[in-house]
Amino acid sequence: MSHPHPELSAPPPLPEGGLRVTPLGGLGEIGRNMTVFEYGGRLLIVDCGVLFPEEEQPGIDLILPDFSSIRDRLDDIEGIVLTHGHEDHIGGVPFLLREKPDIPLIGSKLTLALIEAKLQEHRIRPYTLEVAEGNRERIGPFDCEFVAVNHSIPDALAVAIRTPAGMVVHTGDFKMDQLPLDNRLTDLHAFARLSEEGIDLLLSDSTNAEVPGFTAHERDISNVLRQVFAGARKRIIVASFASHIHRIQQILDAAHEYGRRVAFVGRSMVRNMGIARDLGYLKVPPGLVVDVKTLDDLPDSEVVLVCTGSQGEPMAALSRMANRDHQIRIVQGDTVILASSLIPGNENAVYRVINGLTRWGANVVHKGNAKVHVSGHASAGELLYFYNICRPKNLMPVHGEWRHLRANAELGALTGVPHDRIVIAEDGVAVDLIEGRAKISGKVQAGYVYVDGLSVGDVGEPALKDRKILGDEGIISVFVVVDSSTGKITGGPHIQARGSGIEDSAFGEVIPKITETLERSAQDGVVEPHQLQQLVRRSLGKWVSDTYRRRPMILPVVVEV
Repeated sequence: MSHPHPELSAPPPLPEGGLRVTPLGGLGEIGRNMTVFEYGGRLLIVDCGVLFPEEEQPGIDLILPDFSSIRDRLDDIEGIVLTHGHEDHIGGVPFLLREKPDIPLIGSKLTLALIEAKLQEHRIRPYTLEVAEGNRERIGPFDCEFVAVNHSIPDALAVAIRTPAGMVVHTGDFKMDQLPLDNRLTDLHAFARLSEEGIDLLLSDSTNAEVPGFTAHERDISNVLRQVFAGARKRIIVASFASHIHRIQQILDAAHEYGRRVAFVGRSMVRNMGIARDLGYLKVPPGLVVDVKTLDDLPDSEVVLVCTGSQGEPMAALSRMANRDHQIRIVQGDTVILASSLIPGNENAVYRVINGLTRWGANVVHKGNAKVHVSGHASAGELLYFYNICRPKNLMPVHGEWRHLRANAELGALTGVPHDRIVIAEDGVAVDLIEGRAKISGKVQAGYVYVDGLSVGDVGEPALKDRKILGDEGIISVFVVVDSSTGKITGGPHIQARGSGIEDSAFGEVIPKITETLERSAQDGVVEPHQLQQLVRRSLGKWVSDTYRRRPMILPVVVEV
C-alpha cells in the first residue's frame, strides 16, 4: 500500500498521457468531499461539499475545501460532477461559483434542483447539464458515464471517467440495499460491465468499511417508526437532515397512517421538501402537510413536526428547542425522534441536546435506544462483494476518516488488489495514473477554509486558538496611561477581567508589581508603547499563572500623553 508522507513536495508537471487525481477534501474526515481530475491540461471536479465545525472551532459556520491549488486554473475547469445532493457533496459549490459563475454543473434531476435552490440564495444562475443513470457525456477530454447507486437520498450516481490514461470509477456515496424505498438498486450489472472493460482506478466510499456484514434495509425502520407513533400521546418532533428524503417519506407515511398532520420547520427543510414533492420524489397525501402556523388549531395528538438539528448544530431548530430558544416549546409527554446517525465528532453536541430535551419532559428516541436510522453507506460485506465485481487494477479509498480508509484498503487487499496498487492518500495528495499504475506524485495545499458569517477564509487557526483561549480562560484587559517623553505612569493601571473567574478586586495585589515594572523600564529609557505593553503582559501573566494556575488572554493597552 502506498502511504502519504508529510514531507511531500508539490507534484511535478503531469506527464503527457497521464491522469492526475487530487482530493481536496473528504479524506481523513467525513465531509467537504471534493476531487479534482486532470488530463491534458483540463480539469474535472467531482463534488464540492462542506464540513460542519466541531467544538474546537468556535464561531465557524462551515468549513470549505481549499481552492488555492486550482484558483489560477479556473478557466481550465470543464465542469463539476455532483454525485448526489447532500451538503457534504454540494455545499461548497456556491463558494466556488462565486469565483467563476459559469462553471457547468452536471448531476441528476434532484441533485441539480437542490443546488439550484441553494445558488438562488447566492444570486447565482448556474449552467447545468442534467444526467441520469445510463447516460454518457463527453465533458472536455473526460468521457463520463453515470451509474445508479443506492444511498440515503434519491438520484445518487457513481461516475466512470474514461480518458486515454485509463478508466477511473468514483462511487460517490453508496450502499447495496436490495429493498430500497424507491426501488432504485445500485446497478451491479453496469459495474460488472465496466469491470469487463477494465477499471484502472477505483475511488470507493469508505465510511462503513469498519462495520462487518451488510447495511440494514431502509424498510426496516418503518415498523419501528409505527411503534413510536402508536405509543406517542402528544406531539411528535422528528429531527433529520434536510436532504434525507427517504427518511422523511417514512415519517409522512407513518403520520398518515396514525391520523397526524405534518409541518416542516426550518428554511432548508421547507425548501428541500418542497423541491422533492414538486419533482415527485416525495409522495405526500392531500392535506397531510400543513403550515406550522396552523398547528395551534390542532390537538397535540395530531401533530408531527419535522425539523433539522439531528447533529446537535447550535443554531438548528432542535438545539434551540432544547435550549428554550425557539417558538416551539418542548412540554412533558412530547416525543422527539433523532432519525440520523451520529457524524464522528458530533457526539457531545448531540447528547447535550438529548439531555436538554429530556429535561423538559420529552421522550427522546434515537439510534442508541431504537432502530430509527440505518446508514446510507456500504458495510464491509457489501464492499467485498463490490470489489469482487469491479476487480479494480488500482484502489484508492475515499470518503472517510483514517481508520475508515485503512479498513477499506484492507478489504480491497482481501479481494486480490495487490498491496502496491492500493493508495491511501489524504487531502491534497496528488495520485497519478500512468501506464496503468496509480502512484503518489506530490502534495498541494488543502487546508481548512473557514466560513464565519460573510467572511470566507479570513479566520485562520491563530484566530481559532484565540477564541478557544477566550472561551476556556477568559480575558483580562489592562489600561495604562504614560508620559510620552519619560515613560512614567500618569494614569492606571486599571484592570478588568471577563470570563476568567478572577474578581476585579483581586488585582489590587498585582497592580504594584505592574507599576514597579513600568517605573523600572522608564528609568532604563524604555518609552515605546509596544515594548511597555509586552512588559505589562508578562508581569500580569506571571502573577495570574502563579496565583491561579490559569492562562487567560491578556490585552494590555498603553496610551501616551
